[in-house]
Amino acid sequence: MPIDAAKAVAAEPRTGEISWTAKDVQLYHLGIGAGARPDIAGPATDPDELRYTLESRLHVLPSFATVAGAGSPGVISSLSMPGIEVDLARVLHGGQSLTVHRPVPVAGTATATGRIAAVYDKGKAAVLVMRTEVADADGPLWTNDAQIFVRGEGGWGGDRGPSARLEPPTGDPDKVVERPVREDQALLYRLSGDLNPLHADPEFAKIAGFERPILHGLCTYGITLKAVVDTLLGGDVTRVRSYATRFAGVVFPGETLRIRVWREGEGRVRVEVGAVERGDAPVLADTIVEHT
Repeated sequence: MPIDAAKAVAAEPRTGEISWTAKDVQLYHLGIGAGARPDIAGPATDPDELRYTLESRLHVLPSFATVAGAGSPGVISSLSMPGIEVDLARVLHGGQSLTVHRPVPVAGTATATGRIAAVYDKGKAAVLVMRTEVADADGPLWTNDAQIFVRGEGGWGGDRGPSARLEPPTGDPDKVVERPVREDQALLYRLSGDLNPLHADPEFAKIAGFERPILHGLCTYGITLKAVVDTLLGGDVTRVRSYATRFAGVVFPGETLRIRVWREGEGRVRVEVGAVERGDAPVLADTIVEHT
């Protein structure tokens, strides 16, 4: 069997040093559309956007953690862990969750430890939970979990794991914002470390079954968190405590994201994201931001 669940979970974690600078943070922010607020009339660059782009005012959107150190140790390296032997053509990024232990520094050096936290049997697919824990000299910084679906690798009778599906939000959203995705958004975002040709090469995209290159799911993930921070959290990135989503569909560069937000009690926000030009086709679902 290509996946040996017990062996994968028991394997020694992989540890490495990562580092990032203010330029890495700025590039990431530009890659998720920072620098302009199309919903605000006036100059092309809104003063509030300088928190994302100007080094003298810079703060760090927590989703930067998904690319810090170029995403090291990364999903691809985790797929070569003991007990795992899979065809990359069958791999899908199904979901992402992030827990922030304290604000992400503008620049830093830290130790990233990656391991397979769980392997679930979904019948027609296996799900790998790839956990990356990052800490610096002052203690834990963040924990990232990537949920990776491997099609055709389930059915061995293992634990099905928890369901990622949530009950739909009720009532009208408290906020609806739209964020256009630039035609060159994926080309810019990939410079933060994800150089998968699926997001840049039309011929590769066709081989993978898409009419043209698609946007990185984690780019949509970042665009969405920024919208929540800017519209509901007063632009204060330090209020974010955790952020989780399920990737429900693709985004093509040039499309518009419709981001619908519901407040669910104290410190919890539900979010649903759709592609406007395709009738609000689901893009991110079961999305939760927890905050102070």
